[in-house]
Amino acid sequence: MNAALQAFRRVTGALGVRLVLLFLVLALALTAVFTGGMQRAIGGGWRALVRPLVADYVDRLADELGSPPDVERAKALVERLPLSVRIAGPQVQWDSHPHLRALRAQRQGLLPPWMASEPPRPLPMPPMHRRMHPEDDEAPTAGDDTERGWLLLTRTTADGHTLEFGLGDVPWRHRPRAIGWFTLGLLLVLTGLAYLVMRHWLRPLGDIRAGAVRYGQGQFDPPIPVRSDDELGRLAGQINTMAGELRHMLDAKRALLLSISHELRSPLTRARLNAELVDEGPSRDALLRDLGEMRELISDLLESERLAAGHAALQREPVDLAALVEIAVHEQVPADVALELDLDADLGPVAVDPARWRLLVRNLVGNALRHGQPPLQIRLRREADELVFTVRDHGPGVAPEALAQLGEAFYRPDAARGRSSGGVGLGLYLCRLVAQAHGGRLVARAAAPGLEVTVRMPMALA
Repeated sequence: MNAALQAFRRVTGALGVRLVLLFLVLALALTAVFTGGMQRAIGGGWRALVRPLVADYVDRLADELGSPPDVERAKALVERLPLSVRIAGPQVQWDSHPHLRALRAQRQGLLPPWMASEPPRPLPMPPMHRRMHPEDDEAPTAGDDTERGWLLLTRTTADGHTLEFGLGDVPWRHRPRAIGWFTLGLLLVLTGLAYLVMRHWLRPLGDIRAGAVRYGQGQFDPPIPVRSDDELGRLAGQINTMAGELRHMLDAKRALLLSISHELRSPLTRARLNAELVDEGPSRDALLRDLGEMRELISDLLESERLAAGHAALQREPVDLAALVEIAVHEQVPADVALELDLDADLGPVAVDPARWRLLVRNLVGNALRHGQPPLQIRLRREADELVFTVRDHGPGVAPEALAQLGEAFYRPDAARGRSSGGVGLGLYLCRLVAQAHGGRLVARAAAPGLEVTVRMPMALA
């Protein structure tokens, strides 16, 4: 039920569908108002003007048939006019359209359905009641269809015969109900054509939406196609211009950051050499530690800018990923720290960038060691067509409102992970970039206790 409701909301949430529905409701409302007004106008005039004329005409037809009624005259009358004539009485029993009577009798429940499909043949006449009052002559037969039931008049001759006059086989183009169904079908066809035209007109909105998603992910190629010269086409062109300017700004920022990082490496190396010459002591150790943090910061900044290129920055090759993770974990985790490893050795060779995967494992494990508490749980497994790598610690964890910001550059939750614990807030950011470059994603959640970070990416078996 919920899935159907969501699908209905998605369909009705489209602007084109809502516009077509609006036009359809408006057309139906106008049709209903016009039809109702015309029916009342014509219906009121029928009783006051037309029905007396028809009743007088039927009296003349009854006089033409004679008393007792002449069947040959009735046949000639039926051939000349679109009428059905039925004669019931002590001397003459004749029906020009027995199949219409059978259909009427079936709808009134007087005949089983199978008898209505038989070839036309004379049917037993049900008992007829004389209508002595002229106002009852034009009463429609209950259950009859609209085309024939609106005009069914009877007359009684002097010798006791009952004459019943009605419409004969009416062509479909003269039947109100058939015309109504045809009109409804034509309305639906026109609505379908209107929807296709509306969808074609609103197609640029889908292109603009897809382009906005690409631009938000940093993918500026290809640009949004400009399909027309109307307002939507001009909007797509303006968005492309804005995206080009943003791209130039980001490229300039990236080039400046890379230049600064490269230029800082040389004086940083000289400063470290000079620090090595200083006499041993707390000041020398603090200086070397600060210089080491600066070197790591510069390396992380350079790596983050390289990974910003996505798949183009990777050097994929078939790797035994379980063995790579095991080696990287043992290089990071001291022997006295409780460790739970659950690595699927049957993954087979996986096409990844081994250097970037070592960086990802080292950063996740180092983050858990720095801010969490043992035991440390590390799992590598395959779920359907995804590769899942999970690192969990049992430390204080992260506040729920801060989970969404984990993985952003230079972000550190102040409550549990202050600057005194080390790091500059680029570890999880680099891990997120590595996962995205491999076509995956990084997800962090509160494990109660601790924090669990999961990397999911599509399997790429070599």
